[in-house]
Formats: sequence, structure tokens, C-alpha cells
Amino acid sequence: MVRDLDEPRRPAPCESERTRLDPFVVIGGDASPRDQRDLMERPFFSLSKSPRTKPILYRANDVEVQVFGMPKHGMATIWDADVLIWAASQIVRAENLGLTTSRFFRFTPYQLLRGVGRPTGNQQYLLLKAALARLQSTVIATTIRNGEHWRRRQFSWINEWEEMSTHSGRVEGIEFVLPDWFYNGVIDRSLVLTIDPAYFRLTGGIERWLYRVARKHAGHQRQGWVFEVAHLHAKSGSLARASDFALDIRRIAARQPLPGYRVLIEREGRSELLRILPVDLSTVPVQKLVNRLGRSGARVSADQAQTLSADQAHQPQLNLWPEQQNQAANLESNIDSNSSVLYGVQVRRSAGAGFRGPVHTTIAPHPTTSTAAEEEPSQASGGVDRVPNSERSKR
Repeated sequence: MVRDLDEPRRPAPCESERTRLDPFVVIGGDASPRDQRDLMERPFFSLSKSPRTKPILYRANDVEVQVFGMPKHGMATIWDADVLIWAASQIVRAENLGLTTSRFFRFTPYQLLRGVGRPTGNQQYLLLKAALARLQSTVIATTIRNGEHWRRRQFSWINEWEEMSTHSGRVEGIEFVLPDWFYNGVIDRSLVLTIDPAYFRLTGGIERWLYRVARKHAGHQRQGWVFEVAHLHAKSGSLARASDFALDIRRIAARQPLPGYRVLIEREGRSELLRILPVDLSTVPVQKLVNRLGRSGARVSADQAQTLSADQAHQPQLNLWPEQQNQAANLESNIDSNSSVLYGVQVRRSAGAGFRGPVHTTIAPHPTTSTAAEEEPSQASGGVDRVPNSERSKR
């Protein structure tokens, strides 16, 4: 049969990636929450619940991260990242049980919502679908974990997803496909850390991000880690002004909401520093609600600044993870976290030396225990991360 040339050409059907992958059917039961190292400190997500379309453009040494959100959905948020944490947790648990995993997930919404400590009502199902839409539409380009023969990889957090529902509209299952970049970063155990399940109860975008930074860098190290606040602002990708971001950090230091860590504001000359120290690392869920004060990026007066925080988020969430001691090793830190300009300063500090007078401390120093296997390579008094001189001169 000869095809009429005037007949409109039909587009070739797009083959689903799921046809080439064996499904990983999520089994019942809870899994200890695990996070992917590369996502724990770089600015991969919006820290605000307001839709963000302004790109994140981050570069430090040879590490680049670019994140683009589509106008229809906005950029994936740090709360949407709970889906990826849950997926990583399920992959690690399944492999521990000797099961075969895949980038092609098949699960029920109930399993995911329960796993990240959220209610399982109809409204939460709708919010979950909105999160999946943002994860799929967000485009990431990065040089992290790229081989020597190429510079940048581009992907979305979810390649495709589909919900399976009855004629009445009841959602009975969801399928999605994770990108290679993320999946390979999870099956490599050296790139995964166990996190405290109380993380899901943190209500502020900046405090959620700060906990992940603390877990990645301070880990179980007795001496903790030190960051320059201005450097943290650059690493966060936050749209808040530097002064508002610093206010957020001070309020977090006053409330001490981070599970397993306490944070102290210190000063060295004109620089404002944040010291992160581990305390007893426990995965017992927080029993009291975290104070929710203010809004990220909010412009407040000097009087209001005493009572408002810029990182208000969402309603507190239930946490249904089992109690389990956090034993994941933390053996390395990211190259972009340590500026070589401070090498001389670090050499001059003795092992027990502290910085001059903290601005405020709300909790007395707490002794900690750690083993060499759990510590990152320690420096004189913990790592000190600062903005490079070239960036400092611009401020």
C-alpha cells in the first residue's frame, strides 16, 4: 500500500524507559533514612516553598551545579527531596537484604508518605503528585562525579512517572524512573550517609539544608566543623539576602533544632562563623514541635529581627521511622568546602584552640565520643570553610 504524501505524518511513539528496565517493587516495612552525599551540601534545591524559577548557578573550584525550574511547576524544593531520600533508603535496604534493585520504582503512595513521616490523606496524595511534577521538570547540570572525558551531565530528578488509579479515581500505585546519576550515587555505599529520622520534622528550608551540611561535614567528629556564614550563604543557593540569611542562622543557633548537632555563632575579626558540634547522635524522634518563626527572605525591622526568623516553613510532620543508631561513616569532605587561603590560619591553630569569644551559646559544651572510622580527616579545630578572597572583595 502506497502512503499518500499529503497525509500528515504521525509522530513515532516514544518508548518508555520502563520497558527496558526491570521494576523494583518496594517491599513493606520501614527503612532507615539515608541521604546521598553530593546532595547534602550543594545547592540542588530551592529552600523556599514559594515557587522559584530563578536558576541556581553555583561554582567552587572544579565543581559546578546549575539548576533550572520550569515556570509551570517551579524548581524542586528541599521538601520534594524527601522523595529522593526515601528512594535511596529503599535501595540500600533492599540491597542489604540481597534483593535486586533498579532505577524503575513501583510503589504505593502510602508507602512513600509513611516513610517520610507525612499524613496519608487525600491532600497529601495531591501534594505528592505536585512534588513528582517538580522533580521531573527540574533540570540539573553538574560536573560532580563526571569522568575525565566529559565535563557536565544534565538530567532531571525523575525521568518519568505515572500513577495507576481505578475508574473511581483511587490511586493504587505510582511508578517512576530515577536518573543514572542519582542511582549510581546510591548504590556506591561510600556516597551514602544515614541521617536522623527527626530530620523530617524540621520545618525550615534553611535548617533542613543546614542539618544535611552538618551531617556531611561534622559527622561524628569531636571537634566538629566551622563555616564562615557568608560562605554558607553562597553554598545554600538561597534567594534571601546575605543579611537575612545570617539572621536565619542566628535564630537557628538560638533554637538549636538540628537533631544530633548544636551550632554556635562565633567571630574572628570581622568574620561571622558558625561552629557545628555533634552531640549524642540519636535517632529518637523529636517529641516537641519546632518553633516556626518568620519567613525566609523577609524584610523586617531591627525590632522585629529580635523575634522573627526568616526560615518559616510548613506544618510539623509525624515521624514513623524506627529508632536506630546512626552509624554511617563520614570519611571525607568535599573539595569545594575548604578554601586554600585558610591553610596558613589552620596551621597556626592548635588542636584544642577555640575561636575568640562566641557571640552566644545556649547549651554548655557536651562531651562526644567518636571513632576514627566515623570521622572525616580532621584539621586543627575542625574544618573552616570560607568565601575565597575573590568573592570577599565583591561584598
